[in-house]
Amino acid sequence: MIAEVLSETSTKMDKAVDVAKEDFASVRTGRANPQLFQRILVDYYGTPTPLAQLASLNNTEARSIVITPYDKSALKDIEQAIRDTPNLGANPTNDGNLIRVTMPELTQERRKEYVKLVRTKGEDAKVAIRNIRRRAKDDLDALKSEVGDDEVSRAEKELEQVTKAHTDAVDDALKRKEAELLEV
Repeated sequence: MIAEVLSETSTKMDKAVDVAKEDFASVRTGRANPQLFQRILVDYYGTPTPLAQLASLNNTEARSIVITPYDKSALKDIEQAIRDTPNLGANPTNDGNLIRVTMPELTQERRKEYVKLVRTKGEDAKVAIRNIRRRAKDDLDALKSEVGDDEVSRAEKELEQVTKAHTDAVDDALKRKEAELLEV
């Protein structure tokens, strides 16, 4: 029972770290990255649809991306969704077949804003990990009558180690992203 709780907790924490890394990747640096566009939702026939399902994204140059829609009728909707996306700062151009997005240079002030945004996302990820730990601790406390206090206290120590490893993984990813953002 204890091993199941710890295994399930570790799996959930791994997912929380993965989500944090995806969130970090969605914050732009000086280079254009197709992952920046992964979370953009396009109103496609009245349904919010991820851009990646509607078009192919190609990195042609360091600061530009070419978006080729699978359905040409979605061009205007894709263009509008990119324009409406906050924190992207991109201005798409539509030539009738594809959309070119050139990312503007980042100013030092904008880089600092992005660092704050990334730190907030990192703190959110650590809060999610702590919430998972709290739920696991409650599950372990419920097992005290079945397995005994010593086993539960050993499991709680192991739980703390797993939690620390995952929060450290978020911190490491955060440091890498901050260095990437501040790199000129």
